[in-house]
Amino acid sequence: MEIEGRLDLHGMSREAAHRATLGFVSGARLSGKRCILIVTGKGKGILQTELPRWLNMPPIREQILSFTHARPQDGGSGAVYVLLKRDRKIG
Repeated sequence: MEIEGRLDLHGMSREAAHRATLGFVSGARLSGKRCILIVTGKGKGILQTELPRWLNMPPIREQILSFTHARPQDGGSGAVYVLLKRDRKIG
C-alpha cells in the first residue's frame, strides 16, 4: 500500500508525541487515509517503547486495523506502518 501520511516524532517529549500521535491517526482516518507511517527513530528510545502501547489503547485502537515495523527503506525498526480501518457509514 502507498503511504498516505507521515508523522515524525523525533525530538518530541513523551507527552507531545502522544498528543501528536492521537491527533495524526484520528485526522488521517477522518480524511480517508488507509496507510500511514509514524517515525520514532532507531535505538531503544522511550518513543519506540511507548508507540505500540499508545496504538493499542482506546480511543485510538478502535481506528486501527493493524500496525507493524516499516521496511528498511521507510525507516525499518525506527518507524511503524499503521493500517487504518475504513470508515463504513451505514445508510
